[in-house]
Amino acid sequence: MTNNKVPFGPTYEEMLNPDTINPQIRQQAIQAAEQNELDPINLFNISWKDKEGQVRKVVLPKELTGVDANIVVMLGTYFPSGSHKVGPAYSTLIEGCVDGEILPGEHTILGPSTGNFGIGVSYICNLMGYDAIVIMPDNMSKERYERIQRYGAKLDLTPGTESDVILTLQRTYELKKDPKNRPLAQFELMPNYRFHRHVTGNSAIEAVKGIGNGRVACFTSAPGSAGTIAAGDQIKAVFPEAKIVALEPYECSTLANGGLGQHRIEGIGDKMCTLIHNVLTTDFVTLVKDDECVRGLQVVQERFKELTGLFGVSGLCNILGAIKMAKYLKLGPDDNVVTIATDGFDRYNSVLEELAERELEVTDNVLDRWYRDIFMEADTRHVYDFRGQDGKEQLFKQKEHDWLPFGYAQEYLDAMKSMEFWDSEYEKYKEYDEKIKEKRGK
Repeated sequence: MTNNKVPFGPTYEEMLNPDTINPQIRQQAIQAAEQNELDPINLFNISWKDKEGQVRKVVLPKELTGVDANIVVMLGTYFPSGSHKVGPAYSTLIEGCVDGEILPGEHTILGPSTGNFGIGVSYICNLMGYDAIVIMPDNMSKERYERIQRYGAKLDLTPGTESDVILTLQRTYELKKDPKNRPLAQFELMPNYRFHRHVTGNSAIEAVKGIGNGRVACFTSAPGSAGTIAAGDQIKAVFPEAKIVALEPYECSTLANGGLGQHRIEGIGDKMCTLIHNVLTTDFVTLVKDDECVRGLQVVQERFKELTGLFGVSGLCNILGAIKMAKYLKLGPDDNVVTIATDGFDRYNSVLEELAERELEVTDNVLDRWYRDIFMEADTRHVYDFRGQDGKEQLFKQKEHDWLPFGYAQEYLDAMKSMEFWDSEYEKYKEYDEKIKEKRGK
């Protein structure tokens, strides 16, 4: 490291295109991915691409989806720590480093989360030499807590489930009053947006090359922080006809109609319109029932062995939303719907164990029924069109309701009503790439 204490890590462009990394560093990172998960060189494995430079993805079999369109799922489970959330965790931390606002040995990192971002924060802080506290609800899967603690972060649990994230934000605001604490505030800081617009968005564009007509007709993403859905901004820049769809739990339909409630899809449906959600590019909000995601995961694990291990519950939500939209938009065999599997099955064993306890017996007959009801007979109900001005105003009002209480100015929120705001924020990735290259340790 150099005297300015900035850790050695990749630029945004290197995360999008690992082939631009110094070949020696790239080779060391590839070896570390297989041999030592906690080697800091793994920061250079933060990418959607494999060692051959191809986007990690799967095109779902038509016998699973029941639609003519190609449903392309980008796979987050192959990122370091097992989820793509490690990307925005790193991006937020490295921007703070090069700006001189976060220094190793001086600051403790706060990670408000419902799971995967907290795991990412814990992992990144382990590699970059920071103490970390992950603030999250106390009713998440045990696998999440275990992994966070294994990477060395402390847990600070708040009441409730994944839909009570507002309590984690309030707790974070309490803890950040201590000047030694620095929050990686995924719901409100723009590095999350920049990572997903540049790295995830451009990777999604590459993911459809050679599939169907090579274009993206629709992108579906269930917002937690609403970082991932920023990929839609870049997709629209290249394919203006693409429809961007925010998915919500049917049981917690905050964006769709102001609905609140508890649900079982960990990591999404957080009873808010997050600050970094660019609602200008959100065309539809579609609701997915939580139990269909959990049961659907069981079906995939049992009946589609080639897909075993690749998805978690929120991944199934994204897939079911993609199926619904393929039907709603009447997409054909040349059309591509892109979606994301944030993580893999490795953190959901307990969720399926709980399902088995609720259902008592999951026989072949039950699996047949779930497969038919959830996938083959997926319907187009609960699709809300937000392309009109009234829809945008509804989402703007929700954002004001959620963020004015946290001290954000009305003028700042009003600025978000222009695409110029988002394009300007996005373009800052170039400045940060130059800062990272200039200041990163050797």
